[in-house]
Amino acid sequence: MTPTRPGRDRSPEGDPEGATPLDPDDAEDLIPGHIASRAELNAWEQANIAKAADWLARRRRGRSVLTVEFVRELHRRMFDETWEWAGRFRTSGKNIGVPAHAIAQALKDLLDDVAYWGEHATYSTDEIAARFHHRLVQVHPFPNGNGRHARLMADALLAELGGPPFTWGVGGLGEESDVRARYLDAIRRADAGDYEPLFTFVRSGTPLGRPAVPITYDPLGAGGG
Repeated sequence: MTPTRPGRDRSPEGDPEGATPLDPDDAEDLIPGHIASRAELNAWEQANIAKAADWLARRRRGRSVLTVEFVRELHRRMFDETWEWAGRFRTSGKNIGVPAHAIAQALKDLLDDVAYWGEHATYSTDEIAARFHHRLVQVHPFPNGNGRHARLMADALLAELGGPPFTWGVGGLGEESDVRARYLDAIRRADAGDYEPLFTFVRSGTPLGRPAVPITYDPLGAGGG
């Protein structure tokens, strides 16, 4: 099954998308049995992701985040109370991402590239993390949650490299907003090889009262997750 993208639009009846009941197919791999609407799903996912962000903030530095095992573990912790497929690579194609059979190799190649960039100072710390985020979204390893996961992975990498977390425009990535529009435009520009808008976006906004590892991972996420 391909999980839905909760919270994107309004229902055909004109009700807010958050009030739209979940279809049976939508809930097939859903762990909590009480969730009946997109709004409830969004809130549940946010709480799940907040726990993962807290775990990441308290995690001892040592082993690099640039391993396949860590990539999967972080995704698992982000969605382990929500979806059966948390931490598992997708097994079907999507309208974005590498073919399912190529995920493991594409991810390994990406992690090796990022490690090389860091070791050889190929780019600045911010540029390494932003490029990592973009390419991880391009790989799209999981059934859903890829945008939110890729943002948290970028901030985890920044912490490992000694840099402050990105501000990600500070908010609004989970709704139709100017912030989300600028983010998606920056991702599309990066797809075409122009990274400057993404470099600008990730440091845009005012980071007031943000934790060491920010919880900015909205219900919808980006790039299909």
